[in-house]
Amino acid sequence: MSNDILSIDGIDISLGETVKIELPIIKLYTDTNMSMPIYIRRGKRPGPTLFISAAIHGDELNGIEIISRLINSKYMDKIHGTLIAVPVVNGYGVLSQSRYLPDRRDLNRSFPGSKRGSLAGRVADRFLTEVVSKADYGIDLHTGSLHRSNLPQIRGNLDDQDILEMAKAFGVPVILNSNLRDGSLRACANDVGAKVILYEAGEALRFDELSIRAGVNGVVGVMRHLGMLSKSRRKKSLPEPKMARSSSWVRATDSGFTTHLKALGDLVEKNELLAQIKDPYGEVLDEVVCKKGGIIIGKQNIPLVQEGDAMYHIAHFSSPDEVAEYVENMQDELMDGDQVFPLG
Repeated sequence: MSNDILSIDGIDISLGETVKIELPIIKLYTDTNMSMPIYIRRGKRPGPTLFISAAIHGDELNGIEIISRLINSKYMDKIHGTLIAVPVVNGYGVLSQSRYLPDRRDLNRSFPGSKRGSLAGRVADRFLTEVVSKADYGIDLHTGSLHRSNLPQIRGNLDDQDILEMAKAFGVPVILNSNLRDGSLRACANDVGAKVILYEAGEALRFDELSIRAGVNGVVGVMRHLGMLSKSRRKKSLPEPKMARSSSWVRATDSGFTTHLKALGDLVEKNELLAQIKDPYGEVLDEVVCKKGGIIIGKQNIPLVQEGDAMYHIAHFSSPDEVAEYVENMQDELMDGDQVFPLG
C-alpha cells in the first residue's frame, strides 16, 4: 500500500505525517463514548504498510507496552512506508480486565464481523475495514491466557513463504506452524491481502520484561526485513529460529495442589517428570510426566489443578537442544543491563 494518501475514518494522512486518531466505536450503556486509539507514522518515502495490534484480548497487556516503546523510540524517525499501531483494540476488555467483550464473545473469533452484527462483530468489522484492509503486513501481539505463561514465540502459516520469512526476521527462538482458524484476525487479514504473524509471550494481566523486550526487537527486525528500516550494522549474535510443525499439551492426571518441576524454555525428554500433584496433606496423588520430548513453550502458573487441566505446552523439534541454547542466550542478551529500546 504505497499510495501517497492513506485514509482512515475519513482522515487523510500524507507521506511524512504522524497522526493519532481516536476511531469511534460503540459507546457504553452509561452513554460514555468509546474509541480505538490508532497511531499512524508515515515515512517521507513510500514503502510497505504494516499494522501492529495489541489487546484484541483485553487482558493481554504486554503488547500495549511493546507498541508504546516502539512508537516512542528513535526508529520512528527513519521509517520508509507506513506504520499503523493500535495499542488497544478491545478497550471494553481492558476496562474490565477480561479476555472478552461485554457480550462474552472472543473478538479473535468474530472476524470479519458486520456493521449490524453483535458488539464483537461490529468492533471486528470496524478494525478490519479501517486498519487491516489498509495494510500489506501485520503483527498481532498476544500473551498466554489467565494463569498461563508463554515463551516468546511466533505463530503463523509457515507454508506461506512471506509469513515464514517475517517469522524468522522476528528473531525469537520458536516458530510454531499454526493453521488459519475461522473467525480469526489472521484468517480474515489473509482474505483482504494482509500477511499476518502472531507473537505470543508472557501472561495475561502482567507486564513481562523479557517478553516486552523480545517483542520490540522482533517488530524492529520485521520492519528491517520489509525494508521499512535500514539493516542493522550490529553483528547478529543469535542463531536462526527453529520451526516446530507440531506441539502437544500435557494435562493434569488428578486434581490437587501442584509442585512444578520444570520452567518455560526447559528442554524435556519423553517420560521425564514435570510435576507432582498432592492432596492437602502433602501426599503425592500422581506424577505428571512428559509424553513426547521437546521445549516447554507454555506453562500453567498457579499451583491448583483440576483433572484434565492443560499444564504444559510442549513444542516438538528435530534438534530441541539447539532451541534450548537459543532460549538461554536470548534471556542473557535481552536482560543484560537496563535497555528498554531495541538493540541497535
